[in-house]
Amino acid sequence: MTAATVSGPAVSAASAARRRRRIPYLLLLPGMAWLLLFFFLPLAQLVVTSLEEGSLEAGFNFAWAWDNYGALFTTYRGQFLRSLVFAGIATLLSLLIGYPLAYAIAFRTGRYKPLFLVLLLMPFLVPFLLRTLAWRIILADEGLVVTTLQSIGILGSSGRVLATPMAVVAGLTYNLMPFMVLPIYVALEKMDKALLEASADLYGSPFVSFWKVTWPLSLPGVISGTLLTFIPAAGDYVEVELLGNPQSAMVGNVIESKFLNVIDYPAAAALSVGLMVVVVFLVVFYVRRVGTEELVT
Repeated sequence: MTAATVSGPAVSAASAARRRRRIPYLLLLPGMAWLLLFFFLPLAQLVVTSLEEGSLEAGFNFAWAWDNYGALFTTYRGQFLRSLVFAGIATLLSLLIGYPLAYAIAFRTGRYKPLFLVLLLMPFLVPFLLRTLAWRIILADEGLVVTTLQSIGILGSSGRVLATPMAVVAGLTYNLMPFMVLPIYVALEKMDKALLEASADLYGSPFVSFWKVTWPLSLPGVISGTLLTFIPAAGDYVEVELLGNPQSAMVGNVIESKFLNVIDYPAAAALSVGLMVVVVFLVVFYVRRVGTEELVT
């Protein structure tokens, strides 16, 4: 057998191996093209717009106008901080309500588990605006919630819930609750139940078993749920429009007004980019702080 006959199959095998290595990258091309076209290019345009100056009549010109970003921490600092506070409260409430719900669905519903999951997802069959408008009826001054709170003395005779920060937080919590429950449920469902049996065999109480076994194993779901809840809540503006008042405006309402009413595109773009950067910074800090760096790597 000559060297040429040996090298021929070897070259063919190496070429086939190289082609196989290229296949995953080729499969990524459609997704990368989609991200480039509908995420990175619009984001780049938004950043460019945020550095422009001018007006709709005179036109907008790129001028490295970094002053546009200063308004986020000066003129609109109150709305910006209110957005973070409302989002944080809604996320905490979603966790406090959603974790027991996810736990019950994962461990206590038995053969009715699919039914409870369908009930959890059923609100998504109703448009977002209709769900929010329904809360206007629920929290109306003559509604059941207000009359009940007045009857037990929590609210005065002239007290109200609608058009208050409480209504905004309630709307955010309700609309984003499934985004908290589902990741936690998935994490609990994947947990090896034998670990709980081992904890009981080692004389661990239910509380100790939960704190030492269940909670750490469900932490990736908790982190994912809090991110999926906090990020959209920080940029929301519909809840304030329908359930709040001008004094409870969030930065999303300012951005909407700048884009659609004032027609100040550079200021609106700067507020959008600034909010996005701050939220990303908070998310990265939060994820690394709780010790799950793999979620952002």
